[in-house]
Amino acid sequence: MRPGPGSWSSAVTVLLWAALAYNLAPWLRTPVAIVLAALVTLIGIPAATQVARGSGTKDPQFVVIDEVAGQLIALIAVPLAWKFFLAGFILFRVFDILKPPPVRQLEAIPEGTGIVLDDVAAGLYALAVMHLFLHFGVLK
Repeated sequence: MRPGPGSWSSAVTVLLWAALAYNLAPWLRTPVAIVLAALVTLIGIPAATQVARGSGTKDPQFVVIDEVAGQLIALIAVPLAWKFFLAGFILFRVFDILKPPPVRQLEAIPEGTGIVLDDVAAGLYALAVMHLFLHFGVLK
């Protein structure tokens, strides 16, 4: 979808994760989020490589599996409430767009590895900030 396929895919990921997480036992939510993020990452790297090669572009904007992985990472062990989902979405998108070091450097890695790992790193930044917010009660 345009404009901003990355933002659209992140938003859909948040909604799908919320729907799934609300139907999981609380003790399963964190492990399932971790496994899903890992699976999407592991599947996304070769898939993004194939699409990049096939399209002849370094980072095709229509490849959004990387945003799915990063957004899932940003939501690991986050409480199930709209304000936490919104904060996780915003934090991930900010880090994905700004690409603070070393996120931008990861983008330079060739093919699918670079396409996916920069979003994984952005997701890790968002996850860290989210958990700092949770620890200090910023979103209460």
